[in-house]
Amino acid sequence: MKLPVERWYEALHERHAWRSYQNIPVETDKLLLLTEVCADLSGPGARARISHHENIESVFKGFIASYGRVTGAPAYVAFIGDTRDPNMFEKVGYMGEGVILEAVALGLSTCWVGMTFHAGSVAEDIGIAEYERVLAISPIGYRTDEPSRDDWVMRTLSRHHKREPIEKLCPGLKDEACPLWARDALEAAQLAPSAANRQPWRFLFTENSITISVNWYRDTHGISKRLDCGVAMLHVELGARHAGVEGSWELLEAPEVARFTIKP
Repeated sequence: MKLPVERWYEALHERHAWRSYQNIPVETDKLLLLTEVCADLSGPGARARISHHENIESVFKGFIASYGRVTGAPAYVAFIGDTRDPNMFEKVGYMGEGVILEAVALGLSTCWVGMTFHAGSVAEDIGIAEYERVLAISPIGYRTDEPSRDDWVMRTLSRHHKREPIEKLCPGLKDEACPLWARDALEAAQLAPSAANRQPWRFLFTENSITISVNWYRDTHGISKRLDCGVAMLHVELGARHAGVEGSWELLEAPEVARFTIKP
C-alpha cells in the first residue's frame, strides 16, 4: 500500500502504550478502515487480523496476566508470522506498527503485547494455519481517563531504560556529516516501541543508506529483537520520507536486519 507518511509520522509522536480501556465498542467505520489497512499491509511472511467479541479479555490472560495485564479492551489486532519465512519477525514488526499507527491516527489507543496474552485462545479465535504463529497482539479501543495501576507499573519499568541518544544508537555519527533526511529518520527510529523499552537496534549511516542491526544476538523478554527492529524500520522510513527522501528496503542476514537505501 502507499504509506500515508504525514498521517503516520504525526501518529508516531502521539503513540503511547495503554493497557486500561473503557469498555465501549469501537465504531464500525473505524474497524472497517483498520481491517482494510491490515489487508493492505499483509503479505508474504506476515499478516494481521482484527477481532472483537464479548469475551475479548480471555486472550489477555497469559501465564503472567497479572503483570501489565490489559483490561476493558473491546477489540484487538493479532500479528501473525509465517514460520517458513526467515524474515517473518521483521516483516511482522514493520506491518504491525503500520496498523498501530493507523489506529492512533483514528483516535484509538493501542499497546504492543508480546507476552501477556494467551496464544492458543488467539489462534482459535482468528484461525491460523499450521505453519503460522501469533507473534504479538495489540488491544484497540478508547483508553481510560486515568492510567491503571498496571499502566503505572509498566511506565515505571520503562523509565529504567531511557531513550538512548542517537549518537549511541548510531556510533560514529557526526552532526556535520548527517543530512536532514538521516537525522529525521534516526529521530523517528528513536521513538520506536520495543519490548520493555530495551531498544535492541543499532544503526549504521552512510551517505545514502541506514542499516539496522540487533545490538547482540540473545533475545530477552521472550520476544524477538528482530520484531522490534521491524518496528524501527517503519519509523526510519517515515522519518526519511517526511524529509522528502524516498528509498527502499533490503532485508539482510543476522546480526544485520535491513538496509534502507535512498533513491538517487
